[in-house]
Amino acid sequence: MSVREEQQAAPGYLPHRQILIVLSGVAAGMLLAALDQSIVGTALPRIVSELGGLDKLSWVVTAYLLTSTAATPLWGKISDLYGRRVIFQTAIGIFLLGSVLAGLSQDIGQLIAFRALQGLGGGGLMSLAFSIIGDVIPPRERGRYQGYFGAVWGTSSVAGPLLGGFFTDGPGWRWIFWINLPIGVISLIVTSVALKMPTVRRSHRIDYLGATLIVAAVSCFLLYLDWAGNKLGWTAPGALALLAAFVAFTALFVLVELRAPEPILPMRLFRNGIFSVGNGFNFLAGLAMFGGMIFLPVYLQAVQGMSPTVSGLALLPAVVGIFSTSITSGQLMSRTGRYKIFPILGAAVLLVALWLLSTIRVDTPYWQVAIYAYFFGAGLGFTMQTVVTAIQNAVERADMGVATSSATFFRMMGAAIGTAIMGAVLTSRLAHHLAAEFGGRMPPGNVNADNVQAIQHLPQPVKDHVLVAFTNAIDDVFLTSLPFVVAALVVALFLKEIPLASRGGEGQTQAGAA
Repeated sequence: MSVREEQQAAPGYLPHRQILIVLSGVAAGMLLAALDQSIVGTALPRIVSELGGLDKLSWVVTAYLLTSTAATPLWGKISDLYGRRVIFQTAIGIFLLGSVLAGLSQDIGQLIAFRALQGLGGGGLMSLAFSIIGDVIPPRERGRYQGYFGAVWGTSSVAGPLLGGFFTDGPGWRWIFWINLPIGVISLIVTSVALKMPTVRRSHRIDYLGATLIVAAVSCFLLYLDWAGNKLGWTAPGALALLAAFVAFTALFVLVELRAPEPILPMRLFRNGIFSVGNGFNFLAGLAMFGGMIFLPVYLQAVQGMSPTVSGLALLPAVVGIFSTSITSGQLMSRTGRYKIFPILGAAVLLVALWLLSTIRVDTPYWQVAIYAYFFGAGLGFTMQTVVTAIQNAVERADMGVATSSATFFRMMGAAIGTAIMGAVLTSRLAHHLAAEFGGRMPPGNVNADNVQAIQHLPQPVKDHVLVAFTNAIDDVFLTSLPFVVAALVVALFLKEIPLASRGGEGQTQAGAA
């Protein structure tokens, strides 16, 4: 392709009306991924009640996070080779296939496997959406369209828990996956019709080996947490073998990334202090963030007896918390050019919120839980975008894409590991507290703690003892999150602050030295 043709294919050539049409298709694809992160939580208690396997509840989320995180950097490079539209549509197709199969799952193992397939597509939906926007909208005009993406995330944050509860109480939990089909078809049609853009192929060498090694390493660690905590024991030979495999795969990953022409995670960026500290914070915050998102609905349904729909409504204070602080911190950052205070505030608020959540009891009134949930959301809101902005501001423009994807990579990898840890804690501590409640023995009769819905129908006094055990186990989950947030708070104190670059690029020269 000639230089003139490449210039014509550069970002910014689409008129406003066509951009809006393209945005509608891209936003529908983003909605698939955003909705999936919030719709599953309120349905999980009912899912494990029907399919069994409370000890594997966290894997329904972890499998999706693991594959989507590892796949995210690869989708962008593949789209550079073969074009944005066809690869974006391929990601939608994989996501929809995983959704159909997840809805047809007959046991918890099948659901976990199909959620992993769904995650492969989900990783492409987000990264490619932003790549397409970068192709069709000039940088100086992108701010005009940010509200559309804010609306997508806002809609999914509110609608996800409500839809999850509605489908679970109504036609059945399988529809939380099948609802993706009409949204995905709309996105495919709109992008096919409106997304007419030249394919400017950029030469890349895709780091498949690096992606494989990081998935293998994290999978071994997640299996160690699951099997060692619930079956083998922490120091059993099989568990230690998994831990050794994790260390070996991690070392190999680092070696491969040091030598790869285009690594999935460039090691040279870790010489940048803001990049290293910011991603350390992202990882630690990710470890803690999913504890409230996944296990608070379990408490609301199993202990307080809420239906999935009502528990979805009960999570709205957390959504309000996220909105209130993320919008406020973003405006203050734009006004002052400062960002360091926000991750510190976020970690401090999150620390208080998780401690409060660890004190809930069987008879804690909902208004108290709502206040705790609001603070939990507020802590997340302070941290979600501020650290990403700091990282973007600290790297050269040529590294902007990989730095942004790395920030997402560390937060989601932390979330995957944290979810597995919290799931192992819930399973092991529930068994412990059940034994304690029944004098060192397991509950009498046919008590199935995996069936969250059935707990409400247990006879007295068995029901009261099981509810106390369940509440104590969930308290332990929130307590387990506290050390990670303390570590995140300490790490945030070391985040170097440089002025945010303006439109003219001030601050970028300082960033290069960070």
